[in-house]
This record gives sequence, structure tokens and C-alpha cells, in this order.
Amino acid sequence: MAEKKWSGKSRGGAFGTWFFVVTLKYLGVGAAYVLLAFVAPYFVLFAPKGRRAIMKYNREILGYGRWKSLWKVFVHFYVFGQTIIDKIALKHGIEKPYTFDYINYEEFLKVLDSGTGVIIIGAHVGSWEVGAPYFNKYGKDMNIVMLDGEYEQIKRVIEDGAEKQPFKIIPLGTDGLDSILKIKAALDRKEYVCFQGDRYMDEENSIEREFMGKKARFPKGLFQVAAKLGVPVVYYYAMRENGKRYSFSFEIANTESKNSKERFGKIVDQYIETLEKTVKRHPQQWFNFYDFWSE
Repeated sequence: MAEKKWSGKSRGGAFGTWFFVVTLKYLGVGAAYVLLAFVAPYFVLFAPKGRRAIMKYNREILGYGRWKSLWKVFVHFYVFGQTIIDKIALKHGIEKPYTFDYINYEEFLKVLDSGTGVIIIGAHVGSWEVGAPYFNKYGKDMNIVMLDGEYEQIKRVIEDGAEKQPFKIIPLGTDGLDSILKIKAALDRKEYVCFQGDRYMDEENSIEREFMGKKARFPKGLFQVAAKLGVPVVYYYAMRENGKRYSFSFEIANTESKNSKERFGKIVDQYIETLEKTVKRHPQQWFNFYDFWSE
């Protein structure tokens, strides 16, 4: 049986990241994609938990047949690898092959310029980090909430020789109160706090909702913070399109309500609606490699 919750760790290592950094530097993006076609089958064969979870997703959520589902497992790992290559390339200033589209960008900037703190909620679809360098002057006020400890070694390899990223990290550790205080402090400074809303670590602090036709669990805490603090909320997705093109979409949440409980429900429901729309449009960019659904 596939695991029902995320372990907090992602596959991959520093050597593999270093290998693609060197490939990009000397051979370019196209060559990295070619080499990736030989690397992706390794994960299909030797990442059994991820393979089973994506196979179930293909069969039970997307309704693919057996052979199409198996092929799409490879596609899933390959596209995931492409987004990592793209992220590394852009961090190292290799921008020429890429183009970008912005959806509701002006509305998003108006929210950022509103003079309050802002909560931005994304998901493990596409590649949010690809869009990070393009927040321009706003980047210095971006705070990314993430489990940070186990990624330090890989991050050092990625960032070796790369431009320093403008955003800051708020690590989520065992002391949840400390993280909440840092989040509130950033919002009080009228900065922007970014969450990923589709992974939970503790089932007791999760909520169950219908997603893609089945019940699934989402983290409760970040939505409670958004509801109680009453700041504007934006849903953000950076999706890989055909031909080295990315689309950055921003949807402004309707958070008007009489109390935080009602606001909580609205923020959660709107988030799930935007996430489902995004996943249906890009089903092979759903990068949760575990059994996400409750049923």
C-alpha cells in the first residue's frame, strides 16, 4: 500500500544535481533534456513508492488504461526532471531558450502594492521557483515557508555559481509556534509569505476535501493563518507549457466574510478549485509522489 502522507523528503541527490549543472554549463538545455531521457527510467524502476502512487493517480484519478498509465509514469518523471533542469538553468542565467506568459499579473501587482502583508498559496505542480526571479523589486519581500533542513546540500550545489535568490526562507521545523511568529512578523512588516498548500505532515492538523473526484487531505494550519490574520490571499501557479514556455497565473481570493471561520472555508474551497483546474490542464505536472487521496 502506498503511503498516505508525505514523508517530508524528496528523492534525488547532490551528485545528480551537480551533473546537470555541469551539463547545462557546457552542453546546454537541449543536451540536458536528452540525458534526462536516460535518467528518468532509473526513477521509474527504483522509486517504487513514487511509481505506485503515480500509477494509481493515472488509473484511478485520470482514468487511463494500464499501458497508457505505465507510459505516463515515465512522462511524469521526465517532465519533473525538465522542471528541475529549467530551474537550474534560470538560476545560472541561462534565459535565452525560455519564454514566459503572465495571467492576471497586473491584478497581482495591485495586491502587492496595497500596503498590507499578502499570503501567496501555491502547490507542488509545475515549478514555482522558475517564476521567483521575475518578481523583480518584490522579491526581497518574499518569504517562502518550507521544510528546509534536508535540502541544504542540494541547494548549495544548485546555487554554486548562480545569482543569489532574492527571497527569504522561513523554515518549518518541530517548533510550529516559532514558525507562526516568524510568519506573523513578516506580514506585520507588510511583506509576502508564500506557502505550498497541498502537503501535510500531521493528519491531526489536516482537513479532508473532495479533490479530482475523490477525498484528499490538505494542511489546515496555513489556511487558518490566512483566515485569522485577514490579509489578502493570492493563488499562484507556474506551469511548464510546450516549447520551453512557462505560464505564471495569479488568482485573487475572495476573502470577504463576517468571521475567520467563514473566511477559512472560502479560502480553502477557492484554493482547491484553482488547484483542480490547474492539475486537470497539466495532469503530468502534479508532483506529489505519494498516495495523496484518502480513499
